[in-house]
Parts: sequence; structure tokens; C-alpha cells
Amino acid sequence: MLQFYAARIWRSTIIKYVILLSTLSAALYMLYTPALLQRGTPAVDIDNRQRAFWLDQANTIPTEEYSALLRARFKRPSAWPNYTPSKWRATQSQQEELNMVIREALINGKDGCCNSDGDRQTTQERRERISAAVKYTWEAYRGDALGYDEFRPLSHSGTNMTRQGIGYFVADVLDTLWLAGLQKEYAEARRFLVDHVTYNQTGSVSLFETTIRVLGGLLSAFHLSGESDTQLLHLADELGTRLAYSFETDSGIPPETASLQHQKHVYAYQSSTAEISTLQLEFRYLAKLTGKRRYRKYVDKIMDVVLKAPKWDGLVPIYFNAVTRKFAGDTIRLGSRGDSYYEYLLKQWLQTSQTEPRFREEYDTAMEGIKKYLVAVSPNQNQTFIGELLSPNSANPEFSPKMDHLVCFLSGNLALGATQGRSLAEMSPLELSASNREDLVLARELAETCVRMYFDTASGLAPEIAYFRWTNPATGVEKLFDANTQLVKPNGDILVHASDRHNLLRPETVESLFILWRITGEAKWRDYGWQIFEAFEKWARLSDGHGYSNLLDVTVVPPQHADKMETFFVSETLKYLYLLFSDSSTVPLSRYVFNTEAHPLPHFTWNK
Repeated sequence: MLQFYAARIWRSTIIKYVILLSTLSAALYMLYTPALLQRGTPAVDIDNRQRAFWLDQANTIPTEEYSALLRARFKRPSAWPNYTPSKWRATQSQQEELNMVIREALINGKDGCCNSDGDRQTTQERRERISAAVKYTWEAYRGDALGYDEFRPLSHSGTNMTRQGIGYFVADVLDTLWLAGLQKEYAEARRFLVDHVTYNQTGSVSLFETTIRVLGGLLSAFHLSGESDTQLLHLADELGTRLAYSFETDSGIPPETASLQHQKHVYAYQSSTAEISTLQLEFRYLAKLTGKRRYRKYVDKIMDVVLKAPKWDGLVPIYFNAVTRKFAGDTIRLGSRGDSYYEYLLKQWLQTSQTEPRFREEYDTAMEGIKKYLVAVSPNQNQTFIGELLSPNSANPEFSPKMDHLVCFLSGNLALGATQGRSLAEMSPLELSASNREDLVLARELAETCVRMYFDTASGLAPEIAYFRWTNPATGVEKLFDANTQLVKPNGDILVHASDRHNLLRPETVESLFILWRITGEAKWRDYGWQIFEAFEKWARLSDGHGYSNLLDVTVVPPQHADKMETFFVSETLKYLYLLFSDSSTVPLSRYVFNTEAHPLPHFTWNK
């Protein structure tokens, strides 16, 4: 922990010396490159001359291009005339640090810094520990609640979404069992689904949650099995057919709840922005696999309506009115009800092999809006965070320095958008535009903040929601807070209200650590991930063999357990941790997108 703080304090000093050394001529790189490359395995078959040239390019900061980008951003009229934009920008030292990261990636190769025998052994041991955690959780669920949709580990029981259950838990964890090498457990889970689950039943379910967890889980497991397990595809098709009844509204915008039986008329009024725009990866892949074009037609129609609706520099409130076909609500945020709208803009473009530019264009516009209005930096610890805007329909919305843990997905998403999933070790630095570089800077800074949300608490685990110390740029006045009841660390910047101190074993931070590791190869992302895993093991793991549980208050030790373990702890959190310590050839980011429940789906193109 001491190393974590020291590294941040002395970082700028170290960077100055590194950059001074990096100004040596290309000829000097040519001389020493063969020896440097022995430290790691190059990502692609590039001769030393080419790699030396790339190393030289890594000294460049596109200052003029970035200045032009900033001028254009702040020259555009503000979406709110009386609102003062944050004017966040990547600093010179952050740009220089990024160059150092790029150089190290080129030197070390695609699989990163840790290629010695000892490093590989440590990585394997950690991967096996995480696999064992997956197995431990499955065995607890199988023993206490097999067949139930949700698991209550303290009472050794389960609950269902419908009277019969929909295989919610089992479908969601299925591909994690496969990826973690637990073939016996995978076979047990698969057998339960194909032998006992049917969607021809009465009852209603969450359209969003059932799509991302159950449909996404079935599709991912089908793909990982070699796209040969027709029983899994049949289940996915049956579920997709029944969920698709919800799309038969006048506007095409579905309600939040889906009936598993066909209704004569489906009506939607106001739905969550994230929920209606986070169905597309799953239904589009189902359309590709089954040849049933209606699946794609339904979710594309949603995006047609959503993309035409007015926005504020790409930013949108957290509800959508199906009647007016406009966004609604009094909050713009990247937390609950807003997050995966932005996530799926990028991932729809990636999923179909970058052949549908409208999604990337809308994503880029939104990222510009985020940087202009929502990014802020705390005064003491210099923590970069993403705030919220309240009352966006007024001329002067209010900035709130509140950030859900959910927002931590954005770090990985920014890095993914900057390189399209490629490692910095396998691309020329000049392929990164000034905007791409800024995204990588923001991704790394935001990840550090998300990690701090863990490490600054007594338990080493993050709260559900954090507030940050913040000074209003328009007035210079710091927003008031109660240091006695809210401040997590003396002289720190993270504030946690009593109602927000719980931990649901969420995945967003480790998701971003996994993506940043794959793209940058920096060892610290693995180190952070391991510290988080050990905190889960210490505080969330139940000692009686009954799995893990949510925690009620991470600011005290020991934290009290809650009688629930979310399915996403296995399907997302443990999966991302396992992949963090896996080889880059395991689900490569340049060939897969992860849906918002961490189910990997392959890139493809539509047949003409």
C-alpha cells in the first residue's frame, strides 16, 4: 500500500528523467534495441529496425493537433449558456507518462512486463487461485440453491424471478466455468439448463437483466463451445423469441419488463436509457447465428429512434420517453440507468467489425461531451473523477461530484476505443490520434481513482457510491461536506455517505484493470487487481463453504455480510480477474466484445 502512494507522489519527478533519456537519437535506439527486446516477446513479427523506428515515434507528443482539438472543443457554444465547463485536459506530464508507457509496451511485447520464469509462475498461481474461487462459489450454489435464479448464501437458499425460474444464475456463470477450465462444473451447469429450463411459462422478467445475463450467457457459451452445442442455441432462440414480444410497441421502444407470453398489445411510456440501449449486442449476434433478421430489426429500430433524439453534446438523461421519442429525466450520469448506453455505442461499432460508423460517431461525440462537462479533479489527491449533471433542462444545470462505482467501466471503455482492443506493443505510436491519446490518459487517471476508492477504505473494498471533494470552477468555492461522517481518509478527497457504504462485489474496476493490462502491459494493473481479489477473499468469502456475500459497510472491519451474492460476482468480477492473469490470446480484445455482463461475443460482419 505504501508503494501505491509513493509511486503517485514521485511520478512526475521520475517522468522528467525518463523523458530526458528518451530524447536520444534513432541511431542509438537501433544500437540497443536487440538487447531491449530480449526483455519480452514482440507482439507481432516486426524486425528490430521497424521497432526502433516505433520507439523513436514514442517520443512524440502531437502538441499542435491536441491544441487544435482543445480549441475546437471549447470554441463550440456550450450546451448550457450559464454553465461553466470543466475544461479538463491532458497535462504535459500525463502526455509524457503515456509516451513512457508506449515505449515500455514496445520493449516488453504484447504479454507485458512479466515474462521471467518467476513472473510466469506467480501469474499461474494467481490464476489458479481465482479459478478455485469460481469453483468454490459454484459448489456453494449447487449445494444450497441449484436451479434458483438468485443465491442467498447466509440462509443457504435461493429465490426465483418467475414461479419456475429461468436459469438466471446458471446461464450467467456458464461461460466463466468454461474459461476457468472447470469442465466438470460446466457440464453440470449445462446439463441443468438443457434438461430443466424452459421459457414457455407465465411470468414477467426484466428485459434488460434477462437479455444481458441469460441470453448473453447462453450465446457466449454457445460460441466458446465451438458453435456446435445446438441445444444452447435453441434455448437462446426460444428466450430471444419471447423477450422480443416486448419490442412490438408503436415506437419500437420496449418497456422495462418483458412478459414471456405474447401480449395483444405492448405499451411503453418511460424506460431507462441504459436498459433500452443495452440489448443490441445480444440480439444482433442472435440474428447472425439464427439467420432471423427480425432480431436485428427490432434492436436497430431502437437505436434509430434513440440516435435521432436531441442531446446535449452527446450527453443524455437517464430516461427515454417512448411517446415523445425524446430523452427524459433530471439527471445526466454515467452511473445507474445511463452507463451502458455509452458503452454499447462503441461496442456495436466494434462487434460488426467497424462497418457501422454511426455508432462510433455518436460515441466520439459523447466522449467529447463527457470531457467538456463531467470530468473533474479533486484538490488534495488529484483524483480524476466523472461527476453528474442535475437539471439539464435548465440553462444552468448543477454539477454533482458524485460517482457510482458503475462509472469505473468508462476507464476500460476509453482505452478500448483508443486502440480498438489492440495492444500498444503491436501498433505504431503515430496510429494514435491526439484524441486517442487523450482517451488513454483519461482511462489511466480514472482507473487510479477507482482503485483509490478501494484502497482508501478500511476493508480495501469500494463503496457503491462515492462523492469527491470539489471546488466549483466558476466561484472558486469548495462544496461543503461533513468530514466527521463522510471523509474516508484524513486529508483525502473521497466522501462516502452512510447509505452508500455497501459493496455488491461489483466488476467495473477490475473490468477496466483487465482491459488496461491487455492494452498497456503495465504490471500495476495486475497488482491492483490482485489486491482487490485478496480483499474479497478476506472479507466477502464465507468460511463455512457457502460462497461469498455482499457487504453492508466497507468503511469498518470486519464488514457485516448481507444475505445475497449477485450472479455478476461470478459472471463478471471473477471472470475479469481470471482473464487479468491469463494470456492475451485468451479472448483477445481485438476479436471480441464483452457485453455489459462480461459475456464475450465475437466480432462479425453482416452477410449482404
